[in-house]
Amino acid sequence: MTKKDNPNARIAADNRKARFNYEIGQTFEAGIALTGTEVKSLRGGKATIGESYADQKNGELYLVNAYIPEYLEANRFNHETKRPRKLLLHRSELNKLLVAVQREGMTIVPLKVFFNDKGRAKVELALARGKKLHDKRETEKERDWNRDKARLMRDKG
Repeated sequence: MTKKDNPNARIAADNRKARFNYEIGQTFEAGIALTGTEVKSLRGGKATIGESYADQKNGELYLVNAYIPEYLEANRFNHETKRPRKLLLHRSELNKLLVAVQREGMTIVPLKVFFNDKGRAKVELALARGKKLHDKRETEKERDWNRDKARLMRDKG
């Protein structure tokens, strides 16, 4: 959530590997166009956005490859699990994202899907640049050192 973190927001899906695989730049909060069964299924918390990304088509942004499981009580009125879902952004934000993708070679990665305090489903998007293998090793080394440092400080008292 770009402006401030909301403690009331319920996270429906989280992309934890995104911060390891990408250098995260600017973040944006976008609405997402869902059907009724998708919203009910999201509230169950079984969605995954690990392999998903945002793509531009006809001047609009779509969330591609996000998995929202079928809602069991919906019978034949269920939704497609991996369909592209339209993202709702202001035109200025959309233009900023599209320019960054075209000119700077960045990727639009979803970080998490959550429900805000009004109960609306939102997606936190980030402009990201892919990390190289040595950057990933450096991140892992730094994380291990911080863990060891905290352990040493705790043991010393």
